[in-house]
Amino acid sequence: MHMCESPTSMAGVRKRLAVVLAVMLLALCSPLSAQMGGPALVKVAVASLKDMSPVTLVPGTVISRNDARLSAEVAGRLTRVADVGTLMVRGEVVAEIEATRLRLQATELEAQVSRAEARLRFLESEEKRFERLAQSNLAAETQLEQTQSERDMARGDLEVARARLEQVADLLARTSIRAPFDGVVVERLMTPGERAEEGSNVVRLIDQKHLEIVARAPLEYFPFVQRGQLLDISANGAAALAQVRTLVAVGDESTHLFELRLDLDGRPFQVGQTLRVSIPTSDSREVLTVPRDALVLRPEGQSVFIVDANDQAQQIEVTVGVGKGDDIEVLGSISPGDRVVIRGNERLQPGQAVTILDG
Repeated sequence: MHMCESPTSMAGVRKRLAVVLAVMLLALCSPLSAQMGGPALVKVAVASLKDMSPVTLVPGTVISRNDARLSAEVAGRLTRVADVGTLMVRGEVVAEIEATRLRLQATELEAQVSRAEARLRFLESEEKRFERLAQSNLAAETQLEQTQSERDMARGDLEVARARLEQVADLLARTSIRAPFDGVVVERLMTPGERAEEGSNVVRLIDQKHLEIVARAPLEYFPFVQRGQLLDISANGAAALAQVRTLVAVGDESTHLFELRLDLDGRPFQVGQTLRVSIPTSDSREVLTVPRDALVLRPEGQSVFIVDANDQAQQIEVTVGVGKGDDIEVLGSISPGDRVVIRGNERLQPGQAVTILDG
């Protein structure tokens, strides 16, 4: 027997379905509403007045303060040359020159010194003997004078032999080309087996620890750069501060540039790397600054969010000016001491309540 549902039961089913749909819609919309109007977690900093000056970017190059081409000081065949990439400690042998001829000369001169010393000892002994005889024998007095003359000549011969031996010993020591500083071999200019002449470049050694930046800027900006000044440098997303070590205020007639060098010890850059140096172009002035992270870049323009007394985010349109390090000048309806959002500002909406994170 077939039974049909009553109109009353069908109405109950529709009511239950409506309740289920309403709950599902509420669950779907709750995250969106929380995102649009719920409190947002943010981190803030304080807008402040700082002394800054306009800057221009000029290219700079990282160089080593110790970059040497080590040369041979004696002629001879190379027996050993350090490989490229070898780390050297000051005083270590970088290359060696065959020294057989010099060692033989040193042996010969050592024998000459010994012979000269022996002759001098003999003549000094003869001098004493003739001094005793000369007291009673006129002939012995003449021999004494002759012996003293020969003794003086023997002393001179001994000094000459010793000087020649020292010269050869010095040349023998120079057959080992030693590192004048800690560094790395970056280039082999000669290889073992080649004959090096006096002054021939053998290897290139670079100190990788003591680095500096060399940059050139227009002469008109020279008055605004001083020794000891800290300048911003940047390359491939990395940024740092470097101190001006020296200035060369001599411009070329065609370029009208001056040279400056900045210390780079301990910075994460390599020899030969190109980077940009921020050069001040006028005297410093007091400007209102905020951290760069406070800037919100959107298609409609640049802005920052400030947190008002009610802990609500207010969006302020700004124009940026000069920058230094992590700070940048802003022009707009912002006052010193205003709290600006530096974390969590990407999805903020004007008027949205915020919760400020400690630190």
